[in-house]
Amino acid sequence: MALAAAEQSAPYTSQGMAQAAGKVSLRDKFFGCIVGCHVGSAMGAPCEGWSYERIEEKYGVIDRLLPYEHYGNGWIRPPGTTEDGCERQKLMITAIIEKQDRVTAEDVRKIWVRDISPKAPGMISEPFEGQLLEMAKSGIPACDIGRYCDYAGLNSFARSCHPIGLINAGDVINAAADVYEVGQLYQTTNSRGLQWACVTAIAIAAATKPGATVDSVLAAILAGDQRFSRIPEQSRVGREIERNLIRTKGCRDIRELRKAFDSVYSGAGTPYAFSSANEVVTKAVCIFAMVKGNPKEAMIAAVNMGRDTDCLAAIAAGISGALSGPASIPQEWIEQVDSATAKMPVTNSRRTIREHADGLYEAYRARLHRMRTFVDEMEQA
Repeated sequence: MALAAAEQSAPYTSQGMAQAAGKVSLRDKFFGCIVGCHVGSAMGAPCEGWSYERIEEKYGVIDRLLPYEHYGNGWIRPPGTTEDGCERQKLMITAIIEKQDRVTAEDVRKIWVRDISPKAPGMISEPFEGQLLEMAKSGIPACDIGRYCDYAGLNSFARSCHPIGLINAGDVINAAADVYEVGQLYQTTNSRGLQWACVTAIAIAAATKPGATVDSVLAAILAGDQRFSRIPEQSRVGREIERNLIRTKGCRDIRELRKAFDSVYSGAGTPYAFSSANEVVTKAVCIFAMVKGNPKEAMIAAVNMGRDTDCLAAIAAGISGALSGPASIPQEWIEQVDSATAKMPVTNSRRTIREHADGLYEAYRARLHRMRTFVDEMEQA
């Protein structure tokens, strides 16, 4: 009953969402994107790795923030506590705010060395990130660090690269270029993980454009696969997304959507088996399409899909928020995440969601100002 009620609470049509998106300010799109990511991550973390059958048996539907524990370290996280992907994202946001522009892997590496606590790996971030941090401190080139990570196909960067899409708002070409640059901190150059991260960043950059719609964002994703590919393997990304958009086109609710994926993604038995970037990003794009870009409904759908629920919610709701803004997300959820962040024993930043989003927005405005100044100067040449 709860799941049915949640599904029926979204009376959005494609046309209606497109009209609503056209009225959303760019500042609110930035906020909606970060809200979708952080609240979605916090909502999905308690059931990360669960099957959807287990979720439904225990909760019916998860449509609220719950406490949880990760890594077996005894810390019971209060409702609204975000997780490792948001910690990863906070470092990128800090680098962008301080530079007031697009960033490189070296820019972000400097923030790693300065801001990551030695207590973070295994407490609030994945244990392997401690190894990456030690390499960052060693002085080797930042673009070499990711080649030493064992998990080149994971969604480590795809689920956290929202700031890269936002500092490149409307600029899908540089959004993709910056994913390949900054993402080398986590994964090897041109790895499948970075190919799929391009989808997240391109979708967010496209969603921020004036008059953007669900259809225009999907078109940008599929076009981006061909236009910004670096290696022939990249063409598989677009084919996989398009194939599954067709597969799930008739799905009316989350129950139908998750059953449609049962025969497609079922990895098990290896580390991070449910966190492959191709699975999580593809599902996120299909959820975005099904809910017509409504971030609250994207979040609830993703959390109740099972498997990598926090990462899935971060991407699906983050893209949706970049298109439609934060209006559908209850204010009490936002306040609960901010409250939990303020109380975290270890974190890379205690900024509120609004402070993260506004910091990114002001950095983007500074970038635009420099671009205008450059154009004005060169037009006189």
